[in-house]
Amino acid sequence: MMLEVERAEGIYLYGPNGKRWIDLISGVSVSAVGHGNPKVIEAICAQAHDYLHLMVYGEAIESPQVRYAQKLASLLPDPLNSVYFVNSGSEAVEGAMKLAKRYTGRTEIVYYRNAYHGSTHGSLSVMGGEAYRNAYRPLVPDTRQIRFNCMEDLSQITERTAAVIIEPVQGEGGIFPVHRDYLQALRAQCDRMGTLLIYDEIQTGLGRTGTLYYFQQLGVTPDILCTAKALGGGMPLGAFIASNPVMAVLKSNPALGHITTFGGHPVCCAAGLAALNYILDERLMEQVETKGARYETLLADHPAVQSIRRTGLLLAVEFGDPDLTQRIVLQAIDAGLMTEWFLFHDTAMRIAPPMTITPAQIEESVEILRGVMDRQFHATKVKAE
Repeated sequence: MMLEVERAEGIYLYGPNGKRWIDLISGVSVSAVGHGNPKVIEAICAQAHDYLHLMVYGEAIESPQVRYAQKLASLLPDPLNSVYFVNSGSEAVEGAMKLAKRYTGRTEIVYYRNAYHGSTHGSLSVMGGEAYRNAYRPLVPDTRQIRFNCMEDLSQITERTAAVIIEPVQGEGGIFPVHRDYLQALRAQCDRMGTLLIYDEIQTGLGRTGTLYYFQQLGVTPDILCTAKALGGGMPLGAFIASNPVMAVLKSNPALGHITTFGGHPVCCAAGLAALNYILDERLMEQVETKGARYETLLADHPAVQSIRRTGLLLAVEFGDPDLTQRIVLQAIDAGLMTEWFLFHDTAMRIAPPMTITPAQIEESVEILRGVMDRQFHATKVKAE
């Protein structure tokens, strides 16, 4: 179902006929500070007035890039202090894969079943969903798939492995967080083998889980962090972040070992920095757990709901039935809610509204959603009878 959106403000999307939808997915976790955030718009306009694209090879120092990189590095644990801006999450993953191969001199990349890292050729090669990969073979060679949270499979990480890439919370897999003991064991195995550990926090970054990045709750730091989506405050922006010694290998043999024309565009970096400052100034991260828990409380007792998986303000409402899930999602749009299911988990519905959503707006959205669930669950029971 296609929505014609004329404008968007806060948590709301508006059509040309006056129709209004509550946005419960925020562009798949992109619009964390709400649509049309005044601070972000102000930063975009100010930077557009100063300059747009300049030069990509380092001859020109662009202050929005520098200021944003400094801010991110100041909020991340050591040794994550070198930021390489790109245009998207897929490009962040591509850069991280190249960096790991270049730094280690190895070629194998280990990834996970039901993982989603993007749709470019390299990122597609470490996607854990065969239906989305088969039409594009041959893929990048020397990749190995293992099972998420499975200790037994860690032995498949060897001295041949350049990197392991993992989502600390599997997004398109249906919101399944990594177990802390598993992540600790994974970190230890990577250290033993001289393998770099890459975290894909493209969906979970910028406060969505209650901390700037979810791994900060677990206390296990990666060698490379991939981030995007909310990073640009609604503008296209991604980054891969590592230590200075690791990132430095891209400088020589060959020189300019990784180049992007528009990555770190000054307007995108200005918007992203404004969004991050807004998250910090308004203490949105501190509100995430309460808001997510409120959704969980208000929905968990519905007879259509089998379970709810949640990290902060990122939820999967499990219905256990793909047909029921599809009907609820589509009818919710008719009722004024924008939501969706997951690529690799079609029996659950995603809830990830802008972090700016208020308690009253949560109540409003739940009232609409429960009405849709009532009707569709009743229809399912009638059909079964």
